[in-house]
Amino acid sequence: MKSTSPKIALAGQSAGVTKNKSKRRQSTFSKEWLITMLWRFIIVAVILVIWESAVRLKLVNGFLMGSPSAIMDAAITMASSGQLLTDAFATVNATVIGFVAGSLIGSLAGLLMWYSKSVARVLDPFIVAMNGIPKIALAPMIIIWFGSGIFSKIALASVATFIVALLSAYQATHQIDESQINLMKSFGAKKSQIFRKIIVPSSLPWIISAFRINIGLALVSVVGGEFISSDKGLGHMVFVEGNLFNLPAVWVGVFMLMLVAMLLYTCVGYIESRLLPWNDNKTSSKTTSV
Repeated sequence: MKSTSPKIALAGQSAGVTKNKSKRRQSTFSKEWLITMLWRFIIVAVILVIWESAVRLKLVNGFLMGSPSAIMDAAITMASSGQLLTDAFATVNATVIGFVAGSLIGSLAGLLMWYSKSVARVLDPFIVAMNGIPKIALAPMIIIWFGSGIFSKIALASVATFIVALLSAYQATHQIDESQINLMKSFGAKKSQIFRKIIVPSSLPWIISAFRINIGLALVSVVGGEFISSDKGLGHMVFVEGNLFNLPAVWVGVFMLMLVAMLLYTCVGYIESRLLPWNDNKTSSKTTSV
């Protein structure tokens, strides 16, 4: 009869303990997720019930505040006509393209500024000045240059996200431990190798944090552009229905914008979990995004 060595037995026990711990963590996370979702549902349900009751009891003016039932009717009507889907797609399309273009180009520019400190010193006051400008103030000029179509909204979102991404990426290059760079230099590493092996990986948490901020900035910029000049989009819908005093339709647009923001934020959280699996915020980002 074959005998099992003590080392193999201990290894098997250790693997079993690790597996049990993993199952317990997953079970705990599932329970926390269910409890969180339950509380969210309860809070939303209570708000809607109080709101509807206040309107029906004439405690608030339904014409000025709207009501959940009227909002639902407006949403069904707009969804049936296809208007809601068309406007939502236009806003999401411009937001995503502008966010991706501005964030990626800005992050790359911020990282590349690490190559030359003299260039960074020259550009620093201009970047700070551009960051201080409310991006919506540029909307009239951008709309004149690119027209009232989707390209002007993409340009607005790109400009708004570019500066934040650039500043965040450039600031990240200053937070890297110099001992790591000096160690690479002592082994004869070139500047390009240091950039690829140390600067870019170490800056990723800062860059992803900027992405989270830029989601909101891109959406606000697109909606602001749609307010000024557009023939479709959620911002255009809210603006038109607001001028018609159609409050239920306005609420539909507002709730759709909230849903779009949540979905885009969830996508950024997923990207973070893929790019930064070692990040301590991984679990918290998952919990926030669901």
